[in-house]
Amino acid sequence: MSTATQTLDFRPGSGTTAGSWASDGWTVTKRNLIKIRRTPDMVVFAVLQPIMFVLLFSQVYGGSIQVAGTNYTQYLMAGIFAQTVVFGSTFSGSAMAQDLKEGIIDRFRTLPMSPSAVLIGRTNSDLVLNSISIVIMMGTGLLVGWRVNTDFWSFLGGVGLLLLFSYSFSWVMALLGMSVRSPEAINNASFIILFPITFISNAFVQSSTLPEPLRTIADWNPVSALVQAVRQLFGNLGTTPVPDTWPMQNPIATVLIGSAFMLVVFVPLAVRKFEAVSSR
Repeated sequence: MSTATQTLDFRPGSGTTAGSWASDGWTVTKRNLIKIRRTPDMVVFAVLQPIMFVLLFSQVYGGSIQVAGTNYTQYLMAGIFAQTVVFGSTFSGSAMAQDLKEGIIDRFRTLPMSPSAVLIGRTNSDLVLNSISIVIMMGTGLLVGWRVNTDFWSFLGGVGLLLLFSYSFSWVMALLGMSVRSPEAINNASFIILFPITFISNAFVQSSTLPEPLRTIADWNPVSALVQAVRQLFGNLGTTPVPDTWPMQNPIATVLIGSAFMLVVFVPLAVRKFEAVSSR
């Protein structure tokens, strides 16, 4: 086990009370944050890709893609934010797969702690990493001309939706990470899932420009709802007509319902899966 894990104190106990459960989860969260701090390249590579997307799309395609009522950089940034947090959520899956491969889960099983604490700590650390990524992305966006055109509370609402969706999606990826045989498999599976849901959406282009089958998928894509909600809360919509579908007409409600659904369904499934794999 790594030094970061060995130095942590798991004495909070059996996880039979709310206090010990929260303490166990916080202890594992600290373990993961220490691990991130000791491997700063993880943070660097996590934010390099979205920075490249911001620069490439805004500077290379910004002059040729027209958006009614605003410029392409304003329109683009919500898509970059959404893509960043969705991709950042994959760390839960790859980290769980890696811990299973290295036998860390077997070590955790011998400790007097709540079974869900490992998952709580894993998804919490992803939330911290995504928060850092969003701050860096916003700084990059400001440099290329992006601005928030609404009030402070709407801005906070947009950031909150991004983090809520990313946290909920982390549980999906954690379950997937415990369902594959190797960290390499989770990386391949993640790209197969994430590239379609981020690119067949309104993240980078208006869904109205897509062929009919892809347009329908994009308009009902939960990532599109997230992007639309963030654009609305940041004041970056312009005057582009909103597609006449429920998710696009009600993007904030769609994100809240979708996030709640993922938490209600995938948190119990992930905990049950963790108990199954740790008892082998």
